[in-house]
Amino acid sequence: YEKASQFSAHWTPKIIGELNGQHVKLAKLFGEFGWHSHQDEDELFLVLKGQVIIQLRNNQNGDIVLNEGDMFIVPRGVEH
Repeated sequence: YEKASQFSAHWTPKIIGELNGQHVKLAKLFGEFGWHSHQDEDELFLVLKGQVIIQLRNNQNGDIVLNEGDMFIVPRGVEH
């Protein structure tokens, strides 16, 4: 939580570390974000505080609801 307190802008990921050649980013989220996908990498969501609802394009199983401590990986190329 210490790193999160150092910035206030929403939807602006900051690199807070590196692990096995991959950047670890932290972002504050609020409201909705436009549909997009990542062609070259998966995207991991780990909720530290609050709740995140992720929608996957063409997902027949409904929204993914993440609460504090929950994690979800959006596979590369999947629009969310």
